[in-house]
Amino acid sequence: MRTLAPDVHQLRGFAPHAINAYLVAGVLVDAGTPLARRRILRQLKGHEVSTHVVTHGHPDHFGSSHAVCEELDLPLWIGDRDAAAVETARPVPASGWFPELMMRTKMPPAHPVSRRLREGDDVAGFTVLEVPGHSPGHVALWRESDGVLLCGDVFFNLRRTGPPPDFLTVDPERNRESMRRLAQLRPALVLFGHGPPLRDADGLARAAR
Repeated sequence: MRTLAPDVHQLRGFAPHAINAYLVAGVLVDAGTPLARRRILRQLKGHEVSTHVVTHGHPDHFGSSHAVCEELDLPLWIGDRDAAAVETARPVPASGWFPELMMRTKMPPAHPVSRRLREGDDVAGFTVLEVPGHSPGHVALWRESDGVLLCGDVFFNLRRTGPPPDFLTVDPERNRESMRRLAQLRPALVLFGHGPPLRDADGLARAAR
């Protein structure tokens, strides 16, 4: 586990930075694919974990959520409009044949949602921001005191910083609006669902144009 800021840690992934999960002040943020279960539980051993937050209802973010919540007896929190995706294991697909094909593959186990997050809620000192587009109920976590932003998949940071692929995004234009909103915060540290951390507010602003 790598410490990035006070009470903010990035869990190690099978391929570094490919699919990220974080431990933030005792809150597990995202849980990768079902294959990440053992790796996540191993890294959380010895740490106090009170809650599991999922930034959005896609299977590469709630893949191990059921297993981890069951093992550690954690409540699961997610954005209001993505709760059904996790509780039924049926994410809202983007348009096109490829997302429809993906929906026919085996999904991770469903899990009940204990709390539906909304704009302005507090999560371990972070403020919940509703940033839909990539999914209907996507949320980000923002700590204004030191400028730490967990943006989920509003941005990708693989090879370059930019939007997630359109074929994986329910509403690309609305996601662009969410990108611009987050960039206007001028974060000091951005943590992505996919890609390494970024300490470049100007670079994030350019990517959001």
